[in-house]
Amino acid sequence: MIMIKNSISLLLLIVSVSISFKHAWDTAHYRTNPASLTMMTSLGINKSAVPVLVFLTVVIGILLLIPKTFFLGNMLNAMSIVMIMGLALRAGNYRIALIEIPFLAMPLIMIWLKYPFKN
Repeated sequence: MIMIKNSISLLLLIVSVSISFKHAWDTAHYRTNPASLTMMTSLGINKSAVPVLVFLTVVIGILLLIPKTFFLGNMLNAMSIVMIMGLALRAGNYRIALIEIPFLAMPLIMIWLKYPFKN
């Protein structure tokens, strides 16, 4: 049972860190990525916020990898997802808010499962 729990936790960790770094990359290169540009424009995110978002997503990815900061990384991840959901709802884009629900569940499940390989 513990092996299954650790395997699921490790899989979610890999997926979450990968998504975090991919989002950082896409956000940093929003001018050449039409999907990111469209989403940020629709959410009302201006160009001056882009470096902050890139920094935040990279930090979240790094924090998730370190056992002592795993919880903090997941909390920041969940808060950033709730922020995106709130911006989407404010903009009237319910589709983005609904798409983010499984991504909000992921850091919460990871907190519950705890860091893989931690004794």
